[in-house]
This record gives sequence, C-alpha cells and structure tokens, in this order.
Amino acid sequence: MVRAVRQAKVAVVNIKGEKTVPATSSRLEGLSPGRRVNGMGTGVVIDSRGYILTNFHVVEGVKEINVTFADGKPTRAELVARDTTTDLAVIKVPTEEPLPMITLGTSSDLMLGEPVIAVGNAYGYEHTVTRGIISALHREVQVSDIQFYDDLIQTDASINPGNSGGPLLNIDGEMVGVNVAVRAGAQGIGFAIPVDIAIRVAGKLLATSSSARAWHGIEPVDPAEGTASEPETDGSGVAVAEIQEGSPASRAGVEPGDVITMVGEDEISRPLDFYRAMLEREPGEELKLQVRRSDESLDVALVLADIPLPLKPMTSPAWDMLGLELQPVPAAEFARKSSRYRGGLLVKEVRSGSPAAEHGIAPGDVVVGMHVWETVSLDNVSYVLRRPDFASLNPLKVFVLRDKETLYAYLPVGKVKTARRQ
Repeated sequence: MVRAVRQAKVAVVNIKGEKTVPATSSRLEGLSPGRRVNGMGTGVVIDSRGYILTNFHVVEGVKEINVTFADGKPTRAELVARDTTTDLAVIKVPTEEPLPMITLGTSSDLMLGEPVIAVGNAYGYEHTVTRGIISALHREVQVSDIQFYDDLIQTDASINPGNSGGPLLNIDGEMVGVNVAVRAGAQGIGFAIPVDIAIRVAGKLLATSSSARAWHGIEPVDPAEGTASEPETDGSGVAVAEIQEGSPASRAGVEPGDVITMVGEDEISRPLDFYRAMLEREPGEELKLQVRRSDESLDVALVLADIPLPLKPMTSPAWDMLGLELQPVPAAEFARKSSRYRGGLLVKEVRSGSPAAEHGIAPGDVVVGMHVWETVSLDNVSYVLRRPDFASLNPLKVFVLRDKETLYAYLPVGKVKTARRQ
C-alpha cells in the first residue's frame, strides 16, 4: 500500500476556493443572495498538460479555484467543462513542465472485500490517506434534494468533507473510483464514482474543450453504448462509431468500424486517450493516424478544420421536452431585470404546440426556476429534466419573470420526442 500511495500522490491535488451558498432556502420564493463560505476538495491529474478531474460540486460557484500539488506548489485553475448529472468536472492549471498523471485502473472487476485506499483533502488536511475495503457495488444514493447518484462504489475507507474528487485506489495504485459522498451521520460508509464511468465522462468533457478549436468529425464508440457487433479492440485502439458527413475524417478516408491505434505519437487504448490526443489542436494542423481495418493496418493523414456552424441541428432537453430555446442572460443585464433572483434564462423561441406554448410562455420571458431549483444556467435545466425521479415532478412547475413580475405554470411533459429544427 505504501508503494501505491507513493505512486498516486504526485498526481493528486488539493482544491480550495470561496463559493456562495443559499442563506436560507433553496426555493425561489424569498431566495436571498446567499453567503460566502470556504470550500475544499480534491482532484487528479488526467493529462500532463494540466487537465484535472474533480467533482463539479467542488468547483461550482467558485470564483477563484486554488490548487496545491503534493510538493506544496500552489497555482490557480480554470473550469474547462462540467457534467452536472454525474457531478464531474475538468479544470486546468497552467504548467510549463509535463505533470505526473494518475494511473487509471478499471472498476469492472472490483470485488466485495477488495482492499482500497482513499487520498484527499479531508477537512483541509492535505493528502490524507485512509484505507478500507469495497463494501458494496452499484449503490443508488440521494445525497441532497439536488444530487442523485445511481451507480456508486461503497467503501468503509474514511471519506470526509474535502475528499470529494480524490482517487479511490486499488493496492496497485490504480484509480478505481472518484470519491464523492459520505452518508450524514453514518460511520464507515463512503461512496465513489466508478472509474469506468468517470473516464467516459472525462473523455466527453475533454472533447467539449478540444472541439471548441478544431473539427475532426470522429465519434469513438462509447464503451457504455457498444454492442456485440462493434469491432474488438483487445485494449489496443478505439473503434469508430460514426464519421460526420463532410468532415476532415470523412475526407481522409476514415470509416465507421475502423480502429484507431495511434494519433501522432500517442498510443490509443480508450476514448479518453483519443480525446486527450485531440486537445489543444488547431485548424489546419495535420495529424498522422494509424488505423486498423479488418486485418489491414493503414496510415491516414487527417487535416483538422474550422468548426462549421451549426454542425448539427440544435436540440436540447428544454427544446425536446418543453419546447423552449433558452439563452443565459448576462449578469449585468439580469440585475436590471430583477434583484430577487441570482440569474435566469431568456426564452429565445417557443415551439408551436409544445407544453410551453400551450401554457402561454413567450419569447422575451426569463425562466428563473423549475420546481424548487433555480435556473441560472443551461446545466441547471438539464439537471432537472434528466433527473431519475423526473416523473414525480410532472407536471413541472416553471417560474417565469415577465416585466419584473414572477409568473408560474405547470407544464405536463409526456413521452419525449426529439423535435429538430428545420
């Protein structure tokens, strides 16, 4: 275990920052500006250029994300991307030298009773190490009114406030989970997100970052969505699920079903490797891909391009389920509309015949809340509409600001049918 901790510790960081929490109630009625508190958490380096994986709740609402490495070196990070459903986020620190990365394991073969180690910023005590066993798998846990996890590892390794975002390690020093929650009032009960889920989400978050610069048009197979008909990779390479029409990959001759084994000098064994290889690339840059097609090995020259807009028909949970196209309102502009709420989303368009249209919501309205949750960002809306218990919220109470007056409507949401723009 000593070797395992020594191997992982250099890739674990401590995260601190100040954030706003509600002063009284999470309900929209009487919502106050809130109070500032010091937050803390942990993260793991997943790319040597400074990309760090942590829990979203660790950095949510934090103005300045302060990161400290095992050697005591402090630096400041910026939020790159986040996924509110799984409570994961990627942040980035500036670095001139490659950073040591966490060694990734798998959560697919974990066994009850298997020894594990948790590392994290417990109660602000940096790089605290605790040990325990795997107590249970596939736990469903509701930790608050606004956060639900549907597939967690349970462990009796001590996981305290500040451990969130840190690694759960096996005895080989490989990360098998991301520590995330403790059960209030319980002893010896902690939880972690399985690393296979965390890696999959991290890859998609990195793809969000890389796609902001250059377009390649390759959609790797998601391990959670693969089928028996997909090509076997044997841990070497990632299979291509889809090639976007007219994309650089299409022009280079890459085909669905191909297996990408190398991008430049980077070996590819999982989608996360592919997305890391695409980070910080620029339009016009040429990449050499090694591709396996059936029993043949091919060298492919891929020239990245500018992102075409729009790349695909625009859809979102709000458009599909409610018939609303929403857009964040800049803070300064919103402050002129209301001092009661922290923010809202401008209604840009309402789909004809949708629940929103039938209940009188109109362009120019500002959506400030759904049920008991505020809607400051588009992620807030996605969180509500994708909740596993959403059926219990149906019809959905939606709060709308119109000419400084707060109105509400109950929107019935039936079976979701994706309605794409023409």
